[in-house]
Amino acid sequence: MGYKKRNNVIVDKSFYFSCDIVNFCKELKKKNEYEIASQLIRSGTSIGANVRESQRGVSTKDFKNKLGIALKEADETSFWLDVIEETTMEIPNDLNKKCEELIKLLVSIIKNS
Repeated sequence: MGYKKRNNVIVDKSFYFSCDIVNFCKELKKKNEYEIASQLIRSGTSIGANVRESQRGVSTKDFKNKLGIALKEADETSFWLDVIEETTMEIPNDLNKKCEELIKLLVSIIKNS
């Protein structure tokens, strides 16, 4: 069945970012970097999960709260990507860029909601 695009920029971008994170974590595990892969996969996939959950928010406050959690997870993901790049291996360039883009989108949506 697979993922159906939602025509919602933040929902779609966060979903595909989660997929990129899962694939990158597979590479980390091949290099026996299990602990850092575990940290990254938790925070990186949590962004999309919280964004999707926000779409079912019962109020504006609930919506913003879920996006706030997604923003915190995106910031943590950015941290782990920096740690990996500094200590372990190169990361795909677009992962940092995509993460920063998600952070900017989340900040903008939260501020304007």
